[in-house]
Amino acid sequence: MSLYLFSEDENATQRVINELSFGGGAINDTLMHLANPKLPFGGVGASGMGRYHGKYSFDTFTHEKSYIFKSTRLESGVHLPPYKGKFKYIKAFFKN
Repeated sequence: MSLYLFSEDENATQRVINELSFGGGAINDTLMHLANPKLPFGGVGASGMGRYHGKYSFDTFTHEKSYIFKSTRLESGVHLPPYKGKFKYIKAFFKN
């Protein structure tokens, strides 16, 4: 849900912003909130369907996934146990 407040009372405005839950809005305006692509547009909880516009749309509709790619070539085994005698190589690797 969006909130649009028309008021010249700064205390009342701050109270509304601090005490009400809303996804976005504007003070003394309506269209600029929706027209600004740098501001997310959407609700809170079951009100609304997400947060959209610019980067926020991308974040809403994508899923970050982490993975590593490991070569099928033979590995040195330096990172595998037993570590006795390998510590100097590991230390040298992290120094660079």
